[in-house]
Amino acid sequence: MAAAASTRMSPPARTALWGFVLLWFVIAAFPFAWTVWGSFKVEGDFFSKADWTFALTGTLTQIETGGAFTGDGYYGAWVQEEFWKATLNTAIMVVCVVAISLTFGTLGGYALSRSTYRYAFWLLIAALLFRAMPPIALISGYLLPFYQWNLWGHLPTAIIVLVAINQPFTLWMLTSFFRNIPKDLDESAMVDGCTRFQAFRHVIIPVMWPGVITTGLFSLLLAYNDFAVTAMLLSKENQTMVPKIASFLGTTQTKGNIMFAVAAVVSTTAPIFLLVMFFQRQIVSGLTAGAVKG
Repeated sequence: MAAAASTRMSPPARTALWGFVLLWFVIAAFPFAWTVWGSFKVEGDFFSKADWTFALTGTLTQIETGGAFTGDGYYGAWVQEEFWKATLNTAIMVVCVVAISLTFGTLGGYALSRSTYRYAFWLLIAALLFRAMPPIALISGYLLPFYQWNLWGHLPTAIIVLVAINQPFTLWMLTSFFRNIPKDLDESAMVDGCTRFQAFRHVIIPVMWPGVITTGLFSLLLAYNDFAVTAMLLSKENQTMVPKIASFLGTTQTKGNIMFAVAAVVSTTAPIFLLVMFFQRQIVSGLTAGAVKG
């Protein structure tokens, strides 16, 4: 009891801790909150050089649109500039990359974690070295065959390269998770009549499901936020969201385009925020399982 009482924080220390946490949260959330607010203003208010309070009051927004807020940025991005096409391309690419990476990652990670041969270690080292390479080095190697086979500019080209970049990471992550699961589970399942694959599917996967979700989410973020691969390998018609936003910023001389970019940034960031919040328990559980041997 004394030990427990000694670990309790005094009221001033608790207040200081919560104050620090609140301050950190405000500083971390402010850029996104400010961007969300500004996305409903006109360019003259949000990027005003005369008075920064215009972004709060919406002075020019009221003059130009008749209200303190406007959805012109979202309309221009999604309808006028067809940002929905980039969103659809991103969704297709992300689903394919995550599905392929997790399929091969789970099978390969399980096999490597249960292997007693020395080559398993060297395969993981080779995967680590491959992952450490800058993506631009891989892209340059793919360009020539893609041009020769007339594959450049299409979504499958970006999917192939992103899977190649992402697969070593998923292999390492999932191998680590599988190694934390006792081999006794496999052996018990096989003693009860399961084959190796049945033991993997019905016993091991349910146990390490948080690890699969964690790895899948990191794979999703890699594909979702990619710029280098998609900007170099996709044509303008098949652009994903991040290169599309960059194209808005590259035409700032056209009035309104920069607000299209602001609205598109909010539209791109919000789904990821909601996804992380939805899977936060599985992410924490998966990271904890990967960090604790057991």
